[in-house]
Amino acid sequence: MNGSNHGWLAALGVVALAAAAASHSKVNQRRVPHRADRAENDTRDGAVPAPSQPRHDERSRRVPASHIATHIAAARSFNRSSALLAWSALTDSAIEHYRGSYANPAMFVPLVAGALCLAAGVHGGTDEAPSTHGLRRAIYLAAAGVGIAGTGFHLYNVTKRPGGWSWHNLFYGAPLGAPMALLLSGALGAVGETLRDEPLEDPRLFGLPAGKALALLSAVGLVGTVGEVALLHFRGSFQHRAMYAPVAVPPVAAALLARAALGEPRVCWWTRAWLRVTAALGALGVAFHARGVARYHGGWRNWSHNVLSGPPLPAPPSFTALATAGLAALRLRETER
Repeated sequence: MNGSNHGWLAALGVVALAAAAASHSKVNQRRVPHRADRAENDTRDGAVPAPSQPRHDERSRRVPASHIATHIAAARSFNRSSALLAWSALTDSAIEHYRGSYANPAMFVPLVAGALCLAAGVHGGTDEAPSTHGLRRAIYLAAAGVGIAGTGFHLYNVTKRPGGWSWHNLFYGAPLGAPMALLLSGALGAVGETLRDEPLEDPRLFGLPAGKALALLSAVGLVGTVGEVALLHFRGSFQHRAMYAPVAVPPVAAALLARAALGEPRVCWWTRAWLRVTAALGALGVAFHARGVARYHGGWRNWSHNVLSGPPLPAPPSFTALATAGLAALRLRETER
C-alpha cells in the first residue's frame, strides 16, 4: 500500500476515534437520567415527589469556597494550557508540512486536529461548568490519538532514511518531538475535563490526589519538551549562550514540581517562582527565534524563506503552556491533605 493510502487510512481512523468518543459520551449522558427528570416523571405517574437532593453529598457541603474555586480553576487552566500547546503544534505542523509540500495526505490531519483542539481549549478556558463537556473531551482524545500516530509516522520517516537510526537523521529527519506537542495538548485537555467530574472534596485522578497527578503530568511534559529542545539546540552547536537556558531552567522546574507532588502538601514558593520563570522563558524564546530568523540572509524581508529555514517560532510557547499547567496543579496540590 502506498503512502497516500496510508495517509487516508490515518485520517479515517482519526474521524472514527472522534466519533466513538462522542458516541460514548452521549451514551453515558443517557445512562443516568437527571434527578429533576425523574422527579417530574414520578409526579406525572401520581407518586409523591421526592424532596430535591443536592448535587453533592454532605461532605461536599463543608468544602470551603476557595477549595471549590481552585478545583474548577485548575480544570480551566489545563484547558487554556491545552489551547496554547495546540496553537504551537498547529502552527509548527503547518510550517513544517508546507516545507514538505504535503506529500502525504496524512500531513493535513494534525492541522485539523490542532485547530479543533485549540477551539476546545479556548472554549473550556471560559467554561465554569463543574461537569465534563462531551464534545471537548472527544476532540482532546482524538488529538492525543493523532499525536501518537504522528510520532509513529515521524519515527518511520527517520528510520527509512539512508543510515537508519543515526544522529544525522535525528537532526534532519521528521522531528520526533513535534507530534508529542499535540499528544500533550490532548492529554492536558482530557485530564482537565475529567477533573470537572470529580467530587468537590478530595478530587482524584488515576487513583492519586488530583493535584499530585496533575503536577506529575506537567513535570513529565516539561522533561519531554526539554529533550526535543536539547536535540535541536545541539544541532545548532549552542552557538548562542541563550540556547542553554531552555535546557537548564525547565528541568529544574520539572524536578521541583515532582518534589512538590511527591512530598507532603504545602506552600511551595520556590517552585512557584521557578515555574513562572519557565513560563516567561517561553515568551522570551519566541523573541530569540525571531532574532534568529532576522539574521538569515534577507532577514524578515525574505520571511517566506527564512521562517521555513530559521528556528521554529511556534516552539518556545510549549514551555509557557506546561509551566502554566504546573502552576495550576501546584495550587490544587496545596489545598490537599
